[in-house]
Amino acid sequence: MEQEKRAEHLLLAAWATALIATLGSLYFSEVLGYIPCDLCWFQRIFMYPQVIILGIAIVRKDAAAARYSFTLSLIGGGISLYHYGSQKIPLLQEYAISCGRIPCTGQYINWLGFITIPFLAFTAFMIIMLLSWTVMRQQRKESER
Repeated sequence: MEQEKRAEHLLLAAWATALIATLGSLYFSEVLGYIPCDLCWFQRIFMYPQVIILGIAIVRKDAAAARYSFTLSLIGGGISLYHYGSQKIPLLQEYAISCGRIPCTGQYINWLGFITIPFLAFTAFMIIMLLSWTVMRQQRKESER
């Protein structure tokens, strides 16, 4: 029973992370008026559904949903990492893919010299991935008993 509660709390933390990331990205675009580049849109595609998936998982007490959030976060985190690299690494900036109207190398924010929007997204994806992995590992241990 205690393991089920732990899984619920981990999923709740993952859901809260996804919700904060989603609201943060909407704040940047809808309130501050920052136009998302194409890579930002791809990151949103992998973050936004997690609010719904993890929310349903919490309500239904379905720890198996951690597999889906882990997969979405792995892909979204990869996109975020590439995007961050294209902003911060000169070699990647030089050969960055074309991102439509808004350049993917642009930095609307640059807090403390390294925190950009893709960095924030990467951090959220990694937190969700770690929490989901912990739930999946816990499930594996329970099934082995």
